Formats: sequence, C-alpha cells, structure tokens
Amino acid sequence: MKINIAIVGLGFGAEFIPIYQRHPHTNMYAICQRNTDKLNEIGDAFGIEKRYSNIDDLLADPAVDAVHINSPIHNHAEQSLKALRAGKHVACTVPMATTVEECLEIVKACQESGKKYMMMETVVYSREFLFVKELYEKGELGKVQFLKASHQQDMDGWPGYWPGLPPMHYATHCVGPVSALLKLEAEYVSCFGSGTIREELIAHYNSPFAIESAHIKFKDSDLSAYVYRSLFDTARQYRESFEVYGSKKSFEWPLIEGEDPVIHTAKKPEHEIPEKVKVPDYAHYLPAEIQQFTTQGVYDLAENTHLSFTQGSGHGGSHPHMVHEFVSAIVEDRDPFPNAAQSANWTSVGILAHDSAMEGGKLKNLPDFKSL
Repeated sequence: MKINIAIVGLGFGAEFIPIYQRHPHTNMYAICQRNTDKLNEIGDAFGIEKRYSNIDDLLADPAVDAVHINSPIHNHAEQSLKALRAGKHVACTVPMATTVEECLEIVKACQESGKKYMMMETVVYSREFLFVKELYEKGELGKVQFLKASHQQDMDGWPGYWPGLPPMHYATHCVGPVSALLKLEAEYVSCFGSGTIREELIAHYNSPFAIESAHIKFKDSDLSAYVYRSLFDTARQYRESFEVYGSKKSFEWPLIEGEDPVIHTAKKPEHEIPEKVKVPDYAHYLPAEIQQFTTQGVYDLAENTHLSFTQGSGHGGSHPHMVHEFVSAIVEDRDPFPNAAQSANWTSVGILAHDSAMEGGKLKNLPDFKSL
C-alpha cells in the first residue's frame, strides 16, 4: 500500500521530504508553498513534480491521500480543518491550534470525516523519551510519582508572529511528554506568570510575563506535573527537558546541552544514587529504509542543491519516528499517537495555562475532548 503524501510549508517541512521519499508505504507526491521561487527550488532539489502555491488547489487534487502541515502556527487550525473536510488524513506540526474552540472543531471534523489526525509532537518520539518509556514499561521506574518538563528558548529577533508570544501558547514540547508517558489526560491547570518582558514585546499580545509555570492535574490519576516556559528576556541556553520521578528510579535531564542525563536509583548508598547514562538511539524501531534519519537528514540547499545529510539529528531523532507512526496509523486503520483528542488536550493545556496566568493562577478546567 502506497499513500500519496503532500507537504504544506517548506521551511521546516522540507526536512520530512527525504523521509517520505524513502518510507516503504509512502509516495512523496506533492509540495505546497506560497512562494513559488522557494516551491520550485525545493521541488527541483528533491525531484518532486506536483507543486502547488495554493492549499485549496492541493486539497482539490483527488490523488492526495494525506497532508503534512508545516505552516505558521496561526494557519494550523484553518488548514487542518480544510484538509479533513476535503477527505485527507492530516499530520500537523505543533501546536494543533491557537484557541480551545479550534481544538474542539478539529476533533469534531476528524470524527465526521473518519480521517486520521496526528499532531507531530517531536519530544514524545525523541530518543530520550523513548528511553524513559522503555524504563517505565520494563518496570524499572517503579511507581511514577511526579513528572516535570521545561522548554526555554531565546526568541529575540524571530520574525512574524513570534515577538511577545505568550510562553504557554507554545507549550506542547513540555506538556506532551508529561502527558504521553502514562497516556494521561489533563483535567485542569493552574499557571503563574513571573517577571516582565520589554514593553515593545508586551504590546503584541498584551502578555507581560517572562516565564509562565503551570501545574497540571491529570484525570483519574493521583499524578500531577509541573511545566515551565520562557521565550524572551530570560538568560538560559536552549533547553527542552523532561524528567520523571519514580519509586525505584528517576530520570533527570542534563542542565547543559550535550551532557548526559542522570538516573537516580533508590536505596543505594547516597553517593551511588546518581549515575550519568548514555541514551541509545531507537532506529531499530523503524523500517530499514528510514533508519538513517534518526541521526542525520537535515537538508542543505546552499551547495547548488547538493543535498547534505551531515548536520546531525534535530529534535532527538524524532522525525522518522513521527512519520512512521502517522503512516502506520493510516495503513493499519488505527488512531495515531497522539490522536486528535489527545492533541487537543495537550494544546489546550497551554492555552488555558496562559489564561490562568493572566487571572492570577485561577484553576482552568479542560473540555473532555474524548466524549465529543
């Protein structure tokens, strides 16, 4: 079975072209980009014949089975809805949408169309997450007691809609892993803002906070999680961290990029409790044709369209794992992970966390996306 894939948005989106070209169940059928110069540059470099500068024209093409959306954040909901209603399966980069109402609408459109929807959350397919998941499934963590995650980044100078963005409006990289490990559903959230960003940044979204930190309570579970985000005016090396504390073992992310994470093992002599560990790669989970993309695969068009696969793995080697999950869900006619309801839950945690911060930490309940 070969699925005809169309990629919408060719900045970050072009990273996925060689993976779909090599996956045994996909045909990298079409690309879509408003800028026709960029469209043709990418199309020529990767040898893709079908090219669209308008998503409506793309969606009208009956040969397209599935679309992978990599457009700017504020286009995600509109384009996902159009694609589902056109009868296409949808993979979309994070976040799912910018409002809770849009999340609800996508879940309903997914149910009505009978098509698959997957939010392409990189962290839950990173080698670090897969390592912790393996420890958990083997029982090595014992009873999980607490989960924690952060995403800190200096986004000064980023263009378009990024300046002044409320930190929690882009929270799925830390909400995703704390929810995904035990497949937990966030029930309610409370969030506090801290510090103040520059006046010219505040003006964009009327969001003053340098850092937003939230506690998430999970439904039908004794667990809660703590997540925090910063985007501007906070000194910190880029960090997407995920930590889990268990009764037998705990996993802590390194403080500095490039260092090894730490496993703490209970009941050892105190000085032996922490131990640095090497996280293995999980390419063996994948078809042989795309295993190389866990450690390489970032394209480079600077050398006369000579494709260079030498820049190392972005996002913890997650890209081929996400592609394989999305494609497998279509082939096997099952829900991908995360499916529409799970994606909506993770995205809405961040949206409502920011609302909570603006209201001094007020508890915000999430809709029950599963029962729509």
